[in-house]
Amino acid sequence: MISVLELRPIIECGLLPFACTCSVNPDGSLMIKVCKPYSDRGELLVTGVSTENLTSSHAIASLIGELQNEMSSRKTAFH
Repeated sequence: MISVLELRPIIECGLLPFACTCSVNPDGSLMIKVCKPYSDRGELLVTGVSTENLTSSHAIASLIGELQNEMSSRKTAFH
């Protein structure tokens, strides 16, 4: 199993060039905040992300892909 301390930098690096902050909620789930680079303007805020299934590189890559797709769909909706 991958620890939360290991997950955080993987997710944060996977969302570059966006600024990403992962924090651990009291229940062990993650809160992921993604902002535009060099800005505090929030692009995406996801709370309650379970770490239970994030046990492989494939699962982590899938999560990062879902986050990228969500940001992309939101950007398309606003333009």
